[in-house]
Parts: sequence; structure tokens; C-alpha cells
Amino acid sequence: MPEIFVIAGPASPDLADRVAKGLGAHLVATELRVFSDGESKIKIDKMGKNCVIVQSTYPPADTHLMQALMMAIRCADGAHDVCAVIPYLAYARQDRAFLEGEVVSIALVAKLLQSAGVRHVITVDIHSKLAMSHFASVQNVSSIPLLAEYASRMMLCRPIAVSPDAGGADRAKEFAKHSKIDALVLKKSRDRTTGEVKVDEKLDIDVSGRDALLVDDMISSGGSIVKAAEVLHNRGAGKVYAMCAHALLIGDAAQKIKAAGVQDIIATNSVPGEYAKVDLSPAIVEVVKSRYSSA
Repeated sequence: MPEIFVIAGPASPDLADRVAKGLGAHLVATELRVFSDGESKIKIDKMGKNCVIVQSTYPPADTHLMQALMMAIRCADGAHDVCAVIPYLAYARQDRAFLEGEVVSIALVAKLLQSAGVRHVITVDIHSKLAMSHFASVQNVSSIPLLAEYASRMMLCRPIAVSPDAGGADRAKEFAKHSKIDALVLKKSRDRTTGEVKVDEKLDIDVSGRDALLVDDMISSGGSIVKAAEVLHNRGAGKVYAMCAHALLIGDAAQKIKAAGVQDIIATNSVPGEYAKVDLSPAIVEVVKSRYSSA
């Protein structure tokens, strides 16, 4: 492989360090200054011909995205190749215009990154294939094998993978396949008038006495996880765990989830914090190696 410089973004210093060690690459720290009005200023002293920026864009999304753009344009000034590793990619849920006149925000993010000099984006469990379609060159990494490996070391009683809704069915089934366990997809509905979310308590599989692993791509407000946990407990499930790639956990989401009887929240380190228990770096390292070894 050619010589690689891993640029550690302010949002992801630990993950960047792990990626650099996995690649045997140079780790370059960024110097961040935040002014009283909230503006960021980035300084990068050392770069090479091949720069891999590691910067997740979890909340505050705009700040972390702007920092990523600053890093990219600095690296592009002299680098032959700039690759951006953005494990949590902000705005990926805004992948289409739901109402007339709306901006497709992820399309704007893709254009901004490209304009800043990013030639390739590596992300983790992006919200949809449609979101990916707005990028000229992007690769999506699945966290499912790593989450499943973590779950295999847990002391579980006849575990079952559960998707909180139909939208995550494929994810739960993939997790179940890796773990060689059953999968269950809950039926969620929303009242169009009140907006109230309900989960059907009639389940396709008996969960009595079985430990349940609620598998999702991200947990934001935690509402879906809370509803799902309540139904599983009502149907006699044993311990309930929440597993996801991106634990945003806005506000008091974690407390609400725990109050609903969820034993623990297990997430990757795409978002640093108490629940970042699964390291993404092995998967990211393999993708980066593949990119540069074939270049």
C-alpha cells in the first residue's frame, strides 16, 4: 500500500487512532479552536499524498460537518487522494423531497464534500440506498457482523433478533443470520391524526423467556425502542437489549429506554460515549486497505 496519513477529526480522535494503528499509517492530529460565537477553526500541520480523514458528523451535525469540510479542503491542497471516513453521516435521512419545495439535504452534503476535494466517502450503515445514490463515490460498511460478534459473547437465554418495525427487517434478519438465531419483525403503525405510534402485540414468534436483541441502525429519540421493549416484556420476554450502529440518544433518550426495561444499550463507536462498546475500526481498516491496495 502507498503511504497513508490518517487525519483525526475533532469528533472522532479515538476511532482515528484505532484506524491508523490498524493500517500502520501516520496519525495526524488536528488543532481545533472554537470561537465564542461557535465558529470552528481547523489547523493541520502535516499531510501526505494520501489522506484519510476520520470525522463522524453526529450532533452538533452542522459543526462536525463544517469541520470535516475544513479538513478536506486543507488536505486537498497538496494531497493526491482524499478519502473521508464518516461513520455517522448527517442528513442521510433527508434523502428525498417529502414535500414540494424541500431541499434534498444529503445531495447538498455530497456536493459540498466533493467540492472540498473528497474523492471517496466511507460510511457505516447509511440510512438508505437512495442516500448513497447522491455520491459520486461512496462505500457503505455494515456494522452487523461486529455487533453480532459482540452479542455472541453475551450470556443470553435463547436469544432472538428483533426489528422495531418493518423498515429494519433486513437488518434484523442479517443479524440473525450471522448469529444463527431467530428473527422477529414487529408491526408498527402510526395514527395519521394524532401521530401516536403503536406496536402490534400479536407476535409471529413466542418470545416467552427468551432474551431479545432489538437491532436498529440508529437510536435517536428512543421512541421506537421504548414501544418495542414494552411489547416484548408484555409478551413474556426475558432480558431486552438495544443494539445499534449509531447511538445518538438525544436528550433523555437513554433514561427513557432504561425505564422501559431495556437491560443495556450497545452501540458502535461511530458516536463516542458510554454506550460505544463495539469498535468499528477493524471493518474500516479492511475497506481502506482494499481501496489503496487496488489503486
